[in-house]
Amino acid sequence: MFYLFDGSENGFLTAFLLAFQDKNARISSKSAQLLLGQEPVFVRTDDDRAQRAKARLLSFDNGCHKDLNALLRCGREDNEQVAFEYLRFLAQKKRPVRGMLAEPAVYRAVEYIKKVGLEIHHFHGFIRFIECESGALYAPFEPDNDICDLLVPHFRARLPAFPFVLHDVKRKKAAVYDGANAFLAPLEKAEIMISADESAWQGLWKKYYSAVNIPSRERLKQMRGYMPARYWKYMPERS
Repeated sequence: MFYLFDGSENGFLTAFLLAFQDKNARISSKSAQLLLGQEPVFVRTDDDRAQRAKARLLSFDNGCHKDLNALLRCGREDNEQVAFEYLRFLAQKKRPVRGMLAEPAVYRAVEYIKKVGLEIHHFHGFIRFIECESGALYAPFEPDNDICDLLVPHFRARLPAFPFVLHDVKRKKAAVYDGANAFLAPLEKAEIMISADESAWQGLWKKYYSAVNIPSRERLKQMRGYMPARYWKYMPERS
């Protein structure tokens, strides 16, 4: 059976309860090609049942909610199915299972969780802010995973006096820090006016990059090793 839910955490947990006994269950918030003979079940989110399921899972492993959060943020197409199989195995064992890497459901889940954590770490260094005329900072980026709000604590600690916007262009959403509070907001497109200082600094940065670059000894493979090419799009030194 194919269980289709609304994409929320409570929706997932409701679907988890419905699908738990179904050995062939597939669970997703995305449209998918159904297998021959497979029927879709549209899951209606039940917040009370979802919270009871969450409490039960936490009684087995008080770190499983953090795992679930990371898995639901993962950009892989089958992330929700991986989360379902991992949590079902956890519920069957009634104890933490993240160290049981010989179990395929656990191995896949741990790998996806690592991918989310690693991308957060990368963007702590790869984010490039643009200073706007207003003095606010704006950073467009396209992460593989849904992490823009998870980056806020790092930059809020580093830049406490500056309002900033972390714009996930792919998902059309933004994490906004106004100088006091942080929140998520939909943002399809942003039109900004960069400050004179920003324009000057971008020019200097490009001149520096050009000056230290030796065309006859360009090592693209090494460059991609230090900084994957998918991060170059929003970096002024590569534009």
